[in-house]
Parts: sequence; structure tokens; C-alpha cells
Amino acid sequence: MVDVAGLGYEILLPPCVAQKVPSSPGERVALEIYAVLNIDGNSARFTYYGFHNVVERAFFEALLSVASIGPRSAARAFSEPMSAIAHAIERADYTFLKSLPGIGQQKARDIVAKLQGKVARFLLIQDAPAPAPDVKRGLPEFAEEALAVLLQLEYRRPEAETMIRETLEGVPEVADAETLLAQIYRRRTNRALKDVPA
Repeated sequence: MVDVAGLGYEILLPPCVAQKVPSSPGERVALEIYAVLNIDGNSARFTYYGFHNVVERAFFEALLSVASIGPRSAARAFSEPMSAIAHAIERADYTFLKSLPGIGQQKARDIVAKLQGKVARFLLIQDAPAPAPDVKRGLPEFAEEALAVLLQLEYRRPEAETMIRETLEGVPEVADAETLLAQIYRRRTNRALKDVPA
């Protein structure tokens, strides 16, 4: 239950979000809310789902775009870090996806079919809430959009700008934010693999 100006709201938190929310009564918490209107006959009520930042909420919304996934199923499925789930979608790791609560073989296939190649920004999610970014650094418009995403994911501005500039220098044909984020992820992954001892 969350107290907002004296009104109590029941907020459903996916497991990976709940793990990071302060548990002591009276502590302040800021959440991005996704509201679902449930209609049952002549009555209607809202169900609220909470997330640490707009990118986590956007990933939830992306999962809802899969026809076989409803809000409660999507929330339950986020039992693992969202970046790990996004990575499993990107590489079509059906074994991992099937290990998520409520996700069987068919739903795993539906998720990959709908979202593979569309989850670049979610691959970079980190375990911390994010402030709203201020994006004005003389970058191309699509690069500023990518910078905003990285700042929302708790990357420091100098680090995020460096990743963007190095990626644009290495892959100058990139012309949109989604592709830029995917290339940043690939470069980071390749660099991490090179650092692993043989």
C-alpha cells in the first residue's frame, strides 16, 4: 500500500521491482505507474502496476503487446532482472523464458516472435531508479534520444556520451536510436568477452 497525499493505493510490483523498493513503513518511494481498467459487469476498478523508471514500464508495455500476455502474467514474469529477460528475448533463449512464472513454450515463442530485435534499450537496464534526463549536447536528434534512455538507465552522462560517440564513430551508418542502442550493447558485450581470460 502506498500513501499519496493521504490516499492509499494498492500497487502491484513485479518481483524484480519489489526487491528494490524500500520495505520500511514511512519511507518515500517514487514509482512509474501503469494503470489497467478492469470492467466486470456494471462495476469497474483500476489495477496499478509500479516500476522504478519509464524504461522498465515501457518494457512491461512491450510485453503486453504480445497477444497471449496479460498485465498480471507480464508482472509475474518479471521474476528475473529485466535486462536478463530482454537478453533472452534477443537471443531466442526459450529455456530461460519458459523458466519465468506463467510462461510456457507457446508464450515464449509468442514473445520472441513479437519482440526479438525490438528490445535494444531494455538490454541495458541497470538495477537503480533513474532521474529524468536533460538532453542537450549537440548530438544528432536520434543520439540524444539514445542518451536519454541511457541516463534513465542510471549510466553517468560522461560514460553514456562516450559510448554514443565511440559507437557513432565505429558504425557511422547508424541513423536511429534503437539501432544505436543495439550497437552500444553489442560493443559492450564484445568488450566484456575480450576481457574474459582464455
